[in-house]
Amino acid sequence: MTGIDNGARRGGGAGAGAGRRPRRAVIVGAGIAGLATALRLHRAGWEPLLVERAPARRSSGYMLNLIGWGYDAAEGLGLLPALAGRDLGMFTTVMVAADGREKLTVPPEIGQAALGKRALTVFRGDLESALYEAVRDSVEIRFATTITGVEQDAREVRAGLSDGTTEHADLLVGADGLHSGVRAAVFGPEADHRVDLHHVVGAFPLDRVPAGVPEGSGTTFIGPGRTAAIISLGPERSSAFFTYRTADAEAELSRGPEQALTAAFGDLGGGVPDALRRLRADPAAAYFDSVSQVAMDRWSDGRVVLLGDAAWCVTLFAGYGAALALSGADRLGTALEQHGSDVTAALARWEEGLRPEVRKRQALARRGMAQFTPPTRAHVWASELMIRAVLVPGIRGLVQRSIKRANR
Repeated sequence: MTGIDNGARRGGGAGAGAGRRPRRAVIVGAGIAGLATALRLHRAGWEPLLVERAPARRSSGYMLNLIGWGYDAAEGLGLLPALAGRDLGMFTTVMVAADGREKLTVPPEIGQAALGKRALTVFRGDLESALYEAVRDSVEIRFATTITGVEQDAREVRAGLSDGTTEHADLLVGADGLHSGVRAAVFGPEADHRVDLHHVVGAFPLDRVPAGVPEGSGTTFIGPGRTAAIISLGPERSSAFFTYRTADAEAELSRGPEQALTAAFGDLGGGVPDALRRLRADPAAAYFDSVSQVAMDRWSDGRVVLLGDAAWCVTLFAGYGAALALSGADRLGTALEQHGSDVTAALARWEEGLRPEVRKRQALARRGMAQFTPPTRAHVWASELMIRAVLVPGIRGLVQRSIKRANR
């Protein structure tokens, strides 16, 4: 493990004072996974410290669905009242040709029936804001701070931070995403765990209604190797989503979102040109990254545990990343409550309960890539045929039942 400078110190480990309470956790990453973990551990009587490398909170992001485990966890964490007013609901989906002309329309009732009543559609930034509001007055958060080293023994874990402090704690949680610094420090280089799926994704909010897309609907273009979706739900409630297949994701990322997405989608019509113009005005607002999964034999080592994308990263293609982050945090708190001072036993039980669902979601994402980036025009045609079939009442019921089974 990486060593640390035992200079400035704060806190006290399990061995620093007999009977010390509350127990202390250092959580690296103030995204959904980290904020949810801080909230859940605080409610379990812990004293969390949140560490975030960004200089301030970020509120942008793409839309996500909270269904199944995700909705249950949001309810258990007490987030539903705050999220209810931010629910985007279901909307009409219009499949379009490359020039923006309508090909077929899927009414919102179909999606609503498939997801059921226990479902929320929100922007990632809105979910993060709800979590932040729930912890801001009870949890210390240090921005512009990274982890520089980790040491541990049977009594405590010691995390060296870039602000010069060394934090002593009972638990260190790496909730710092796909490119996790905690994972690199404790489990080894990212290359040992990250599986590149040879796709790039870009998503960003739109501050005003995008041109060419009727309000209350979203247009989706699916062509060989790429998808572009523009969602128009009113000012500050609209967004753009792009993904495409590439042989060299790192080369695409080095170009930056403005240049890469314009090169990949600049030939499209409809709402795409306006969205790309908006991107040029504020490229920093975009989420732009390669599509990868994380494969690990274990998510914990002693008193260090990984959670969310740092541990498993099911990818956007799974549509379940936020759900697993919330549920993982909620279940971690429950396991720690049940096992008292035996942190390692709690982490083992927690992982045992989560692994089957993570494995399932990662597999669904790998199979689902072809829906977002069909290999050929024949695959595009087959996908459209399937969507048209869903519009038929009898077949629609079968599809809706299948979706409900997958999200139990």
